[in-house]
Amino acid sequence: MPESQQIERSVFFISDGTAITAETLGHSLLAQFPNVKFNVHIIPYISSEEDALKVVQEINACQQVEGELPLVFDTLVNPHVREIINTANAVNLDVFEGMISKLEQELKTAPTSLIGQTHAVIDSEYYKARIDAVHFALDNDDGARTRHYDKADIILIGVSRSGKTPTAIYLSLQFGIRVANYPLTEEDLDDNRLPKVLREHKAKLFGLMIDADRLVAIRTERKAGSRYASYSQCQMELRAIEGIYISEGIPFLNVSEMSIEEISTRVLQITGLKRRIS
Repeated sequence: MPESQQIERSVFFISDGTAITAETLGHSLLAQFPNVKFNVHIIPYISSEEDALKVVQEINACQQVEGELPLVFDTLVNPHVREIINTANAVNLDVFEGMISKLEQELKTAPTSLIGQTHAVIDSEYYKARIDAVHFALDNDDGARTRHYDKADIILIGVSRSGKTPTAIYLSLQFGIRVANYPLTEEDLDDNRLPKVLREHKAKLFGLMIDADRLVAIRTERKAGSRYASYSQCQMELRAIEGIYISEGIPFLNVSEMSIEEISTRVLQITGLKRRIS
């Protein structure tokens, strides 16, 4: 298939709760297919048969328009609701159905059918830590604010469009880690040294590196034909920032061919940071 022809498929994440579990597992699996563009539909709090019938109508309408079977990930506990969802014209990938039956056999006890019970083993501190971390990442995104860097677990740095923001959000959402991120601008790089605000927190810094070709492609999508997206500019910035990483002893990672999940895992491995939530 020519590179210009990208596959597109719709995917539904359905749950009787927040749909975070279905979405997290689904995205982890779909990340293995980078050549496919997924049109995501998140449908939480489906607890009644009436709700399920409406969802089936939405899935079927999507299938008729696109001509391809949508993918459906669900974490529905109620078997009647789940059976209705399974009647949709879709590829149904029930997260619990196969696993629950195996666990039931092994544990020799029947599972509960309480809606929302999937989160019962995680107390409210889990959600509080995650939400607090996400708020921190958003408040300290892109160098907009720096006065709370003393409270950060890690500060991601790199050139513009090197993946700092999505990595920060993923680390905060999935692991409850407080992440700030700061872009090193051309002015910063001309000095061949870290800005003062970063030098004060050097022990928390982690650098992201990216290949010039990849950076050009990403920047071109944002500002095609600009100096900002030119190969010479991208190459200059990357050489300068790599020099800073090496001279300052800042750990860094080339993320050119990595998914956000892979980047985040490697950052945790390299830094030794532990998740705040479990």
